[in-house]
Amino acid sequence: MRGLYLITNDDPIELLLEKLEAALATGQVAILQYRRKKVPPLNQPAEVDAIKWLCEKYRVPLIINDDLILAAQFKLGVHLGQSDGEITDAKARLAPNAIIGRTCANSIELAEQALIDGATYVAFGAVYATTTKPEAGNIGLETLKQARSKVNVPICAIGGLTVENSKAVIESGADLCAVISDILGLPVPEIPARVHAWAALFAEA
Repeated sequence: MRGLYLITNDDPIELLLEKLEAALATGQVAILQYRRKKVPPLNQPAEVDAIKWLCEKYRVPLIINDDLILAAQFKLGVHLGQSDGEITDAKARLAPNAIIGRTCANSIELAEQALIDGATYVAFGAVYATTTKPEAGNIGLETLKQARSKVNVPICAIGGLTVENSKAVIESGADLCAVISDILGLPVPEIPARVHAWAALFAEA
């Protein structure tokens, strides 16, 4: 797992699907996370179904944010925050090869525990200030550098990342850069070029 880690935004689903197709069709998205905080739980399965179809079409792994029941229903992976359930439960309920990510904030100790529990990647952030989670603060690059020397699974950086500010993030140890607005905040026609710019950044770093 290396490259652009795309997370869905709160656009109307028809527009979101158009944007996702534009991004995924480039062949340069490493992983997609379904995260739709403003969509009622009742409506989420239909959205996941449509997005899963797109991901299968373009061979991009899809995982669900924070919702193990939804992930199990669609036989997908899951990303768990610190208060969103145990990795051991996810391992018991999901397929043996399912991707299981864990939010570790600014803590190497949390990352080491996540590895013991069986996480397939660990996420640190917010690296830079972000409007999506203003309460997360920002960790800078030091935690990524420490994590690189201590963990042997992919490291995901999240928070305020853009093509322009992420070269140092990748060089500090991030295998994955999680992005919402830097891709999905753009009009559909501009998305492919931005995804390619991310791919070029990873190739260069």
